[in-house]
Amino acid sequence: MSEKTNLAEVKASGDHHEHRVATIPLQPASEDIWDKKYRLKDKHGNPVDQTIEDTYARVARALADVEAPEKRGYWYERFLWALEHGAIPAGRIISNAGAQEHKPATSTINCTVSGTIPDSMDGILRMVHEAGLTLKAGCGIGYEFSTLRPRGAYVSGAGAYTSGPLSFMDIFDAMCFTVSSAGGRRGAQMGTFDISHPDVIDFIRAKREDGRLRQFNLSCLITRDFMEAVKNDADWDLVFPAARAEVDDPDTRIVWRNWPVKAESYITDEQGRVACKVYKTIKARRLWDVIMASTYDYAEPGFILIDRVNEMNNNWWCENIRATNPCGEQPLPPYGACLLGSINLTKFVSKPFTSEASFDWEQFREVVRIFTRMLDNVVEINGLPLEKQRREIMSKRRHGMGFLGLGSTLTMLRTPYGSEESLTFTERVAYEIARTGYETGLELAQEKGPAPILEEEFEVTPEMLAKRPEMAKDGIQVGDRVKGRILWARYSRYLQQFAKSDNPEDVALWKELEETGCRFTHHSSIAPTGTISLSLANNASNGIEPSFAHHYARNVIREGRKTKEKVDVYSFELLAYRELVDPEAMPGSLPEYFISADEVTPKQHVDIQAAAQKWVDSSISKTANVPTDFPYEDFKDIYLYAYDKGLKGCTTFRFNPEAFQGVLVKEEDLENTIYRFTLEDGTVIEARGNEEIEYDGEVHTAANLFDALKEGYYGKF
Repeated sequence: MSEKTNLAEVKASGDHHEHRVATIPLQPASEDIWDKKYRLKDKHGNPVDQTIEDTYARVARALADVEAPEKRGYWYERFLWALEHGAIPAGRIISNAGAQEHKPATSTINCTVSGTIPDSMDGILRMVHEAGLTLKAGCGIGYEFSTLRPRGAYVSGAGAYTSGPLSFMDIFDAMCFTVSSAGGRRGAQMGTFDISHPDVIDFIRAKREDGRLRQFNLSCLITRDFMEAVKNDADWDLVFPAARAEVDDPDTRIVWRNWPVKAESYITDEQGRVACKVYKTIKARRLWDVIMASTYDYAEPGFILIDRVNEMNNNWWCENIRATNPCGEQPLPPYGACLLGSINLTKFVSKPFTSEASFDWEQFREVVRIFTRMLDNVVEINGLPLEKQRREIMSKRRHGMGFLGLGSTLTMLRTPYGSEESLTFTERVAYEIARTGYETGLELAQEKGPAPILEEEFEVTPEMLAKRPEMAKDGIQVGDRVKGRILWARYSRYLQQFAKSDNPEDVALWKELEETGCRFTHHSSIAPTGTISLSLANNASNGIEPSFAHHYARNVIREGRKTKEKVDVYSFELLAYRELVDPEAMPGSLPEYFISADEVTPKQHVDIQAAAQKWVDSSISKTANVPTDFPYEDFKDIYLYAYDKGLKGCTTFRFNPEAFQGVLVKEEDLENTIYRFTLEDGTVIEARGNEEIEYDGEVHTAANLFDALKEGYYGKF
């Protein structure tokens, strides 16, 4: 893309912000991903964007055109500057902003959640239809499936017994595989499931079946009551709303629970709780062991502490969150939608790998300010396919700004990932994004108006007072009508952190937000940033993660290929180190501060997430990677540790070649794994994972051919 230089002075930005960074040419895998996923092309496949700079210019123009005509030229220049200095909008924005002439039916929104799935055939199929339209527009989508009655329950209308939620998830899975998402992107889905549903063990074990639910990420909705039951080795009831006859039956055990759906057929008490039938009672710890064993072997299900999510939600008074987007960084209400963007932290490191290495906080804050306005403008060109989705995003104007390259940046600063110094740095990055973002949100509210929901008035309910007892101390009573911005700013557990700060400027900002409101209800979120990191950030480490390894393989879906293609990639920090320090450097001979994922303990992964979570108002997609031979006894307590640290969720990954082939794979894992399988013609293959096999007119790695045949996707890309 550009000629190699050692330390190049970045051209002046038009103001006093200037810093020194390593200019590293894109590695082939990075340029290839940009070409395949983000470069705009016409219907004949001819490039419209000739260079990455053209891609940035297209996006900057599309977002600047949202501004008043007399301001568009100014903001185009500022947006373009921010894109060149570390602001990276999410994939749907990069791919689809300014692309209406070539693909008019696409969206700039990454994250959505389905409407609540009703417990009826008509309702389920209606949600399949809506999900298909959402995926076709290029959006990811999440659903809660524990609203569906358990397997074997009687359906009076059909005069038969239901096959249960998992069988209906298969329909969504097949639909997602069939619908080719816009921009050459496969559909992404999240399925969540309540820990008290009678079919929860089936849900946890679902992916043990080859090829099943492979278009889904899966997460359990975990409650505080369940976690305490695990700690105390107590019993745990598996329940579902009861029919009238069951409530009247003295032999049926009934408990009263809060339920996400208030169907007419459900029986409720004065507190709005639903009468539920107890299908089975088991030891909470036994259920916990099923979760942990499945996570160890199959890397799923994930773990969403749904009580914590709702308790910390800025929109606590008007939302009940039960699902997230596909990667878990955006908990959203029914029909909720959110756009994303990440800042490449490596862009702000001066004098990397030296004792004088530093981070340019002033320029970082400037990029956050401009990027916040850019992301707010994306709301206006959202392109969402459903009216309810459009209404949600226009009302709340949610967006999720995060960062990528944390691991790479810490390495360039010579700070080991997981160390105390790295925790301090991570918390400050998240704080600066939050503080600067909400300052900008206040300015935008003064200029353009706050998010509409913050201007509405809401009638105070007993449930609201139960959630926020301090409202009564302020003299607010049931039946009073209160502005949304008061409920949002004064009583948000997250925003109260500004009020309790030792910094007077934080307190002043909080008071102004309560008085004026904000342009958006949510500002920050840390996404996994997989292909964005690999392409536009030249394989800087994903999101909040350390680099997976400094030289490894990435399995990439290629249209027309029968299996995934193995592509060699190098970490950004290794490329930078070779460019600036030692051209011959290789993994194994690098300084000790070059940390990769396997060298980070599970607790260190959680500690890093906790450091950022304090100042992230949505959530964080974070994966604790552990080696294949990591002991189960050491592994199984990581989720308990995450719970005790107050996280909203947790995900782990252990490479298990017998179960699945990951997106990221180390050469030594492939070298050390023998795959044995039978081809269609009866030929028995036994080969190391990295060996190449010619079959059916293509060359495949043994690992990818094995996985494609086992999982049933061979020849279907």
